[in-house]
Amino acid sequence: MDGLILIKYGELTTKKGNRKFFIKTLENNIRKILKNFNFEIKYDYVRMYIECELQDVDSIVLNLQKVFGIHGIVVCHKVNTKDEIFEKALELLKEQSFKTFKVETTRADKSFPISSMDFSRQLGGYILKNLDCSVDVHNPDVLLKVEIRREGNFLYLNETPGIGGYPVGIQGKGMLMLSGGIDSPVAGYLALKRGVDVECLYFESPPHTSLEAKNKVLTLASILNEYSGHIKVHIIPFTKLQEAIYKNVDDTYVITIMRRMMYRISEKVAKEEKAKIIINGESIGQVASQTLDSMSVINAVTTMPVIRPVACMDKLEIIGLAEKIGTYETSILPFEDCCTIFLPKHPVIHPVLDKVLEYEKNFDFETLVDECVLKRETIDHFQQEEFADLL
Repeated sequence: MDGLILIKYGELTTKKGNRKFFIKTLENNIRKILKNFNFEIKYDYVRMYIECELQDVDSIVLNLQKVFGIHGIVVCHKVNTKDEIFEKALELLKEQSFKTFKVETTRADKSFPISSMDFSRQLGGYILKNLDCSVDVHNPDVLLKVEIRREGNFLYLNETPGIGGYPVGIQGKGMLMLSGGIDSPVAGYLALKRGVDVECLYFESPPHTSLEAKNKVLTLASILNEYSGHIKVHIIPFTKLQEAIYKNVDDTYVITIMRRMMYRISEKVAKEEKAKIIINGESIGQVASQTLDSMSVINAVTTMPVIRPVACMDKLEIIGLAEKIGTYETSILPFEDCCTIFLPKHPVIHPVLDKVLEYEKNFDFETLVDECVLKRETIDHFQQEEFADLL
């Protein structure tokens, strides 16, 4: 295998006691993302190296850009001796169109007899003698980096930024309440970035909600799967419970109580799936159920921590991130979920808990909640293209 890719860890290097676990998790996640390629991985506490087929390098780099825990991705060249460094550097620069350059050397192997600064000067002088160019240490057209390590010497020109964060899974599992909207997929992405292994939970209410709405959510989950490598989706049959709410609850309180039922179900599924937190896309003040009073009353039904990654972001910020991660175009498809199909004209924005408790006495919600959990459908191992033709 002639291709070589160097991975820089970034934030992982701050985790001294857990670094070995973090790096091993990152390796496992990379193996999931690159399962369709032929490659080998080697790593230490500072760098990870992926050996692959030369023709796969560009595709692998694209895939690695969606792996959390990576700070930088470099297509590099490994050589052994000082002379080989000089020869390879000249070869690489001859392929570039530039007028100015800079050499930057990192000497991790202190047994190498030349200091980083002196080596950069020597290599820079060699390049000046052989190519028509000049040195610019502040704003060069080309930056040549040399890393001198015990396992070899590595040269590269360009570094592709990774998306940073922690490797997915190091923090345990969270249950994402995934709707078909813009906010919840972004919340899922941000949870993944902090190392949370995400499973998704979607509430469907056929015949009030359509198959297209369900497949829209599965498409969103499959996009998130590109950043995770393994997303599972639980489909909750919410029709009977939702209809019972509309029959027994004042119109203004319907959304408040519906959200409380969703939290109850989410907690039960989360516990069964060994998740530690509930995640959702609630943003303070965006809709009636997301005022501070509403969130307080709704949240009261669960003792499980609820993480709201987009709670303090404005809508334009959330949209910008949705566009960046690739969920926006799917999220705006016009298929209603169960939170919007029976939206009252004037939902309460300052619900009173005592009123909520009185309304909930009007029907046997506990049996219906248990039924929702018991009869859920679980979808695993899917790809985005499976649903594209259905939307």
